[in-house]
Amino acid sequence: MSARRDSVRFSDALAFWAKLGFISFGGPAGQIAIMHRELVERRRWVSERRFLHALNYCMVLPGPEAQQLATYLGWLMHGTVGGIAAGVLFVLPSFFILGLLSWGYLAHGHAPLVAGLLAGVKPAVVAIVIAAVLRIASRAVRHPFHVAIAIAAFLALAALSVPFPFVIAGAAVAGIAGKWIAPGAHAGGGHSVLRGDPGSPAIIGDDSPTPGHARPRLAKFLLVAAAGLALGLVPYALLVQGYGESSPFVAMAAFFTQAALVTFGGAYAVLPYLVETAVSQGWATAAQMIDGLALGETTPGPLIMIVTFVGFLGGWAQAASGPESLLAAGWIGAAVATWFTFLPSFVFILAGGPYVERTRGEIHLERPLAAITAAVVGVIANLALFFGWHVLLPRATAAAPFSGGFEWASAAITVAAAIALVRYKAGVIPVIAASAAAGLLLAALR
Repeated sequence: MSARRDSVRFSDALAFWAKLGFISFGGPAGQIAIMHRELVERRRWVSERRFLHALNYCMVLPGPEAQQLATYLGWLMHGTVGGIAAGVLFVLPSFFILGLLSWGYLAHGHAPLVAGLLAGVKPAVVAIVIAAVLRIASRAVRHPFHVAIAIAAFLALAALSVPFPFVIAGAAVAGIAGKWIAPGAHAGGGHSVLRGDPGSPAIIGDDSPTPGHARPRLAKFLLVAAAGLALGLVPYALLVQGYGESSPFVAMAAFFTQAALVTFGGAYAVLPYLVETAVSQGWATAAQMIDGLALGETTPGPLIMIVTFVGFLGGWAQAASGPESLLAAGWIGAAVATWFTFLPSFVFILAGGPYVERTRGEIHLERPLAAITAAVVGVIANLALFFGWHVLLPRATAAAPFSGGFEWASAAITVAAAIALVRYKAGVIPVIAASAAAGLLLAALR
């Protein structure tokens, strides 16, 4: 047996992060489970407690927690270069895959074969969102106080059209106030996708000394913050100079930066905000957003990578580079949306990581986080209602919300997919594949 190393080889870590970018299906829970199995249980690069500490910090932050966790672990092992490599490789395969799928969708989406596939996939997306509501609710809504927050969030969005950031901020305030209003309501412990520590020593263990690069220094913090600010402002200025302040690229840069700062609760929580803005800005239609979510569910990487799809469609639809350069405009839009969505996550990890390492085990934001998670249940329920309305009543309008005829075949696929996901715990990919086959069959029979 070879001797135990005292550090992880960068080449080994790089190979793992590259592999992870292609196998990270299953949403954040599945992606976190893969990293836990590989890094904690199998390779023993990081101990259970160090892994959970990093995960707790990433769950506090806005943005995609699984991608941030990969960035944090890469940084912990190999500093800034390691963090950037891990975070970039986590999303890069998905960026190119979704970009190509977006082009294929726009170029061939009306072909009978593709239309039949999408007719089956759209109801499956409704079922996937319903399953997400039930899954999160089972963990997050166990106290009447949190039930009230979930219902209030749903009504705020569905009936009052309250902007998404205000819903999240209100939930956080309610969580803080819950210390006095509902003292028995608090967050549960642990993360459901993780198992116990296998016990053998890890390379970065519970008692391992803090690496030099992970020690907090004010100068380094300011340098990272300044670099992050520059990496946001310089591309933004170039977009303004190259395309004008009214360009959709400039609007995308501003919106996706803002969205990145309010995506508490995961991708499903921010999807209604993303859908509303994409539709109102003319970047995509409601039907296209449902198709985009289906593509996002079937590709590796974080679900928030749907921003790549939105950016591609937005650039293409607005002919932002001129009508003769639709493909170039699509890729520029995809790059803008992806860059400004993920840049804040890198800054949060690389600037804040040293301070988190110094205060291991001392993050106490359980109450506002629990309230935000409860609000996310209402937010996702509103998304299920929105998608369900467009899929089951595709010809309805805001003025006549129940007009145009009910799609009974789509409803049947939705129910079957929901039963498979909720009752039989079927995987998302097999459910989407079966639903697509059902859509093809129905299209052939018509």
